[in-house]
Amino acid sequence: MARAVQKLGLVAGLLATLAACSHGVRDTAQLPTASYAARAETLPQSYIIGPLDSLDIFVWKNPELTTKVVVRPDGRITTPLIADLPAAGKTPAQLAVDITAKLSEYIQSPNVQVIVNSFRGPFSQQVRVLGEAAKPAAIPFRANMTLLDVMIEVGGLTQYAAGNRATLVRTDRANGQQHQFALKIGKLIKDGDAKFNVNIQPGDVIIIPQSLF
Repeated sequence: MARAVQKLGLVAGLLATLAACSHGVRDTAQLPTASYAARAETLPQSYIIGPLDSLDIFVWKNPELTTKVVVRPDGRITTPLIADLPAAGKTPAQLAVDITAKLSEYIQSPNVQVIVNSFRGPFSQQVRVLGEAAKPAAIPFRANMTLLDVMIEVGGLTQYAAGNRATLVRTDRANGQQHQFALKIGKLIKDGDAKFNVNIQPGDVIIIPQSLF
């Protein structure tokens, strides 16, 4: 009885989360099967740096200024000679230009390169998985990412997951409207039915409810 009550409590909490995420969301049909062909519209623009990204900053012929930094939660970095420089929201090339401008106050014609070696990215470039995944997480989006790729990242479903009742919430970047799509994750990863594999976009939220039985 105690386990049944606990299970009902978990279900109620997840349904509340689903309702919050789906507020103002318009239901639509299931997404089409994933295409593995690289298409221009699936490739992200230049990577946008986000909090907790790890950066390699190279200053040519100035090894004392070359460093590794992690973007702080406030989106800023500190490097030799530069304190509290905004980094989040910029591309690596834009950040290199900003660092070059700052270093120009101290050295002549600095040549700066910024490389992201550990990706986290802003929320707009993450895919978030909630509910009955083995390891719910926010995953950095990669070009041509599919639902199967995401499920591998989060370790699949728990034994209590209702994978075939999962949903995907996607925000239209043009108008900010949200849409909700049905997912059949159980059929994809348990039955190996590839027609239920779908393309993922940056910013997608995947919600996996708990089975009632």
